[in-house]
Amino acid sequence: MNTSNKFTFSRMILSPVFFLLYFIPIWTKNEKLAAISVFIYIPLLAFMELTDFFDGYFARKNNEVTDFGKLFDPFADVMVHLATFLCFMFSFDSSIRYMYPIIFMLILYREMSQNFLRMVAASKGTAIAARKGGKIKTVGYVISSFYTLFLESLVRLNFVPSFFGVMKIIGLILFILCLIASYASFIDYLIHFGKLLKQK
Repeated sequence: MNTSNKFTFSRMILSPVFFLLYFIPIWTKNEKLAAISVFIYIPLLAFMELTDFFDGYFARKNNEVTDFGKLFDPFADVMVHLATFLCFMFSFDSSIRYMYPIIFMLILYREMSQNFLRMVAASKGTAIAARKGGKIKTVGYVISSFYTLFLESLVRLNFVPSFFGVMKIIGLILFILCLIASYASFIDYLIHFGKLLKQK
């Protein structure tokens, strides 16, 4: 396995680790664990997002662009972002919710549909690399994820400001924008997918 694919694989392994680190304090209702988790899950998410940059960087630098990378790099991204978005449906404070089920389900449907199409293309000998719209969508996912983790960190550190409600609304707007961007990029992907299949 080359260097770039190792970075891709690491994201797939670390996604469930992030999920557990986020939820263990919620399951145990332990305030100390909640506070400690803040200083673990933020660096962990940052590392996972950096591996997304590094796998592409080394793939280009070392000429390691492979069909495996084209197929599994987007899949690893989906694992990371769906894991974090699922976490955001819950908070250490049970009265708080950042991600609403309808938004999560629509994003889940979009991501699963696109990955299915990617596998169909691969079965026909075509590997479809990430499109520009997909990269813009990913940037939106990253921004909304870190913003929401910041909100949850305030909760876990017991430092919730009086305008926290406004901050939550901003987070919701970010998720809605992500949803719009995700479907816009999906439509672009469908068009590109159709053109490639016609060439076969």
